Amino acid sequence: MSMVGGVILFAHGSRDPLWRAPMEAVRARLQAAQPQLPCRCAYLELCEPPLDAAVAELAALKVTHIAIVPLFLGAGRHVREDLPGMAQALAAAHPGLRITLSPPIGEDERMVALMADIAAEAVSLEF
Repeated sequence: MSMVGGVILFAHGSRDPLWRAPMEAVRARLQAAQPQLPCRCAYLELCEPPLDAAVAELAALKVTHIAIVPLFLGAGRHVREDLPGMAQALAAAHPGLRITLSPPIGEDERMVALMADIAAEAVSLEF
């Protein structure tokens, strides 16, 4: 049986509906580049859907592997402690579904370089 993967872009959440726009933009860009790749956004709190609902939705699509990508700049308590426990519980609830956690996106050297470039560009525009 071949592995069918899916991606969950996982973020904190906010009461402000405009806060979701960047996460949804990442999802839209990923889906445009790879339309065959099932991709969902999920949120820790204050937004829908929660992580368990996004996992259930992808599981219903018969994916066999879900990569959870934390859209966090750093590994605070939620990423270090809460998320691994959530992922373990979800894996136990969905036998046969492989769930992996990526490091927080802000710790990827490419993101660090991009943020530095954006900051440098902002300074050059000001002077």
